[in-house]
This record gives sequence, C-alpha cells and structure tokens, in this order.
Amino acid sequence: MHNFQQSIEELITQTSTNLPPDVRQAMAAAMASEQPNTKSSQALAVIATNIDMASDDHGPICQDTGMPTFEIKTPVGANQLAMKAAIRAAVAETTRRGKLRPNSVDSLTGENSGDNLGPGTPILHFDQWENHQEIEVKLLLKGGGCENKNIQYSVPCDLPQLGRADRTLDGVRKCILHAIWQAQGQGCSAGAIGVCIGGDRTSGYTHAKEQLFRTLDDVNTNPELAKLENYIMTAANTLGIGTMGFGGGVTLIGCKIGILNRLPASFFVSVAYDCWAFRRLGVVLDAGTGAIKRWLYRDKPSIPMGGDGGFPRTGREVRLQAPIGEEQVRSLKVGDVVLVSGEVYTGRDAVHAHLMKHEPPVSLQGNILYHCGPVVLKNNGQYRIMAAGPTTSIREEPYQADIIRRYGVRAIVGKGGMGAKTLAGMKESGAVYLNAIGGAAQYYSRCIEEVLGVHFLEFGIPEAMWHLRVKDFPAIVTMDAHGNSLHADVEKASATMLSKLAEPVFT
Repeated sequence: MHNFQQSIEELITQTSTNLPPDVRQAMAAAMASEQPNTKSSQALAVIATNIDMASDDHGPICQDTGMPTFEIKTPVGANQLAMKAAIRAAVAETTRRGKLRPNSVDSLTGENSGDNLGPGTPILHFDQWENHQEIEVKLLLKGGGCENKNIQYSVPCDLPQLGRADRTLDGVRKCILHAIWQAQGQGCSAGAIGVCIGGDRTSGYTHAKEQLFRTLDDVNTNPELAKLENYIMTAANTLGIGTMGFGGGVTLIGCKIGILNRLPASFFVSVAYDCWAFRRLGVVLDAGTGAIKRWLYRDKPSIPMGGDGGFPRTGREVRLQAPIGEEQVRSLKVGDVVLVSGEVYTGRDAVHAHLMKHEPPVSLQGNILYHCGPVVLKNNGQYRIMAAGPTTSIREEPYQADIIRRYGVRAIVGKGGMGAKTLAGMKESGAVYLNAIGGAAQYYSRCIEEVLGVHFLEFGIPEAMWHLRVKDFPAIVTMDAHGNSLHADVEKASATMLSKLAEPVFT
C-alpha cells in the first residue's frame, strides 16, 4: 500500500480543482437554456470561466473546500486504521499545498487547527465489500454556504405557501420544494439536492448526503422516486430563483432521492443542498499497492465550459475606486454592474463579532468590506491568494448595520444578499451591497493584485482580515442605499410561484 497516500492526495487535488463531467454537462445545459443578457446569464458566464480556470491551473474551484467526506470500500481484512492515518496525512498535505482551505475549527475555542484535522474532520465512512483486489474511495467536498441550507422536516407539518405536508409522497414533494425555495441564492444556486425519506434524524441526513454521490444523469431504480425526481427538476425551475438568486430559469441542476425505513412515530424528510460547485470524484485503487487503477465519474470526456472571460463588458459598468464617497454610493441602484479597484478588507464571522466590541485595526471609513475567507499560501515571506470568492453574507446580518454605521463602511461584497436590518442600515448610512458570484474563487483571485497586509491571523486564515489591492473586481448591486433589494424581490416573487404548486400531484 505504498502508493495509497499519494493516490488520496491526487483524489483530493482533482476533486477540489476539476469539476466532474456530469456536473459540467448540467452547467453547460443551464448556460444554454438561460435567457441571454440577464444577471443570471452573466453569473453563469463567470462560473463557466471559473471552472476552466480551476482545472487549467489546478486551483480550488471555490475557496470553501468544505468538510472532506470520504466513502471507502475495502476488502475483508484490510487495515482500515492504516488507511485512516494515510487519508489524514493526505488531507494535511493537500491543505499545506493550498488545494484545501484550513476549515477545521474547535467548536468551543474557535481555534483553527490549520491542517483540516481534528475531532470529526475529515469525515470517514468505511464499508467492506467482497472484492479482494480493489479499494474504492469516493470524496465529496461540500462547502459551508450550501451546508447551512440543509434542512430536515418532521412530517406532518405546515409549510409557507404550500400548506400542510402529510406523511405521503405528495407531502414529501412539498418538503423538497420548500427546501429549494428557502435556499434562494445563499447556497450558490443553481444547486443540486440529495434527499432521504425516512430514517431517524441522524441516518436521514447521512443518507441524503450519500445521494450526492450519484451522477446527475442517472435514473432512480425506484419508479416512484424516479417520477418524483423528474417532477422536482421541472417544478423547481419554474420558481424563478435562478443562478445566485438573481432570478432566472435555472434553479436546480440535480435531484436525487433515497429512502430508509423509519419508526412508526417519526417521518423525516432530510435534504442535503449542494451548490453548483458540485465537487465529487472517486478512484478505484489496487488493493496491493494503493495505486490508482481507474477514476470514477469520468466515463465521459470533461468538456471545456467556454466562459469567454466571465462578465461581458457593455461599457455601462460603474467604476468604483476605494475609498468611496457617499454621493457616489447613493447614485448606485439595484442592477448596476460595478468594477471595484483599490483597497478592500476581508471580514467574516470572527471579524464581525470582534468589531462589535473593539475598534478595527485600520480605518474603514469609505472602504469596502469583503465577505471572503480566502485560500492563502506564504512563500518566501510573501502571501499569495490561491482562491478568493465570496462567502454567504446572511450570517453577518446581526452585525452588519451596526458596523456600517459605526465605522463608515460604504460597500459590502458578498453573496446571497442580506436582510431587512442591513437594508435599513444601508439606507440610513449610505452604503450598498455588491453581489459577487459565489464559488468563482479562481476568477476573483485574478482580480487581486497584491496582499498589502493581514490582521487577526490568530483567528485562522479564513477568518483573518486580509488587506488586499484589487483591480476591476466585478459585482452586481443587489441592495442599494434607497431601500431596494433584488433578494427581497426574488424571494417574494418565487414565493408566489411556490404557492401555485400547493395542489396535490401525487396520490
């Protein structure tokens, strides 16, 4: 087994940087079907460019490389303890090389382990099979933004816009539709979902995530579930949520449903939401040497996406040079495409919590706060940003309006939008929300000219405040200083469309 660790390192690298053919095919279909010259079509162009950039340069597709989840099948008698040690070593090594972002955080102290190792990370599921010659290893990298949109229903229940969901296939249908609707753009739509009907609370979530190891183009062996999957794919794409929640015709690229027996008293519907950056690959290894014999999920050619450079320029883009004045900010309106240049500061959960109690280490007056946890390497004393897309902004809703008001921040860059409190704070103080394209970590890293410094490195690389110089960083104004929010508009409109799906379909 002398090649086992090396093979796992290659699996991690390829999973992080090279989207599998079935997902590429689904995203190509989304691009072809989306209405041209819309915000969703612009977002899809950036996504396509980012996919090609990541595979060409072996950089992470998305900066949030998630919680590595391995499913391993071994021959009877194989040394699973040795394999576990080798997988952990491979995770640490690929983290050191910048293929994974350090994501393992102590839940009590908040301390980042720095190597993606710790209690519960990575996640390893071992199983045995009768094949004595081979080992199968599958890997899923599912980021925190989409993980936060997972949801579990205890049926019967009442659902907004859909009414009562009973313990029937039609009740399951309603739960799944609600799960897709509640994700909006916060899980980086267009997304894919894995669903489990039944089980207990723990096994339901596990089985739902296991459905994401199916290919997007397979057919469920259960005819009833196959029919439900097809229905959900059609119905979800009538909701009008669209890519990044900008509105549009493509909201879902995959729906996979499994089923488990349950207790008489319990009926759970568990939904595992995944983003467009659907990173899932597998390998079959020689049981004697640990060398890769063949790849899984790569039976079709991995076609280039052909994104044509990302955001198409129209000449109507608004150039923002940080620091920004209040007058220019108040002149912006929802729908404007901006190109940001100058200095920006990253800030996620730990930074926002800190700023509620302490002054910032730099002046934020007129400046831009970027919701981003980048992948960063340090070579010869210099920091290099390896991946730097936006994180989900709604987590900062309890803090954002206060931070804007206290420190004079003029623009927030993130994804998925924010809520009513932040919208009111932007109107009061004169600030805007700029929606970057979630998952486009390679695309946005090309906009970063220099790392000027870093503060709060003790919070860990993702949570530190990175001081960056950017040039022509593109984003869309989705919340302006006049109280307008594209996110609120899309949520309201999609709720109306959801209510039209309340009538029973399956009896």
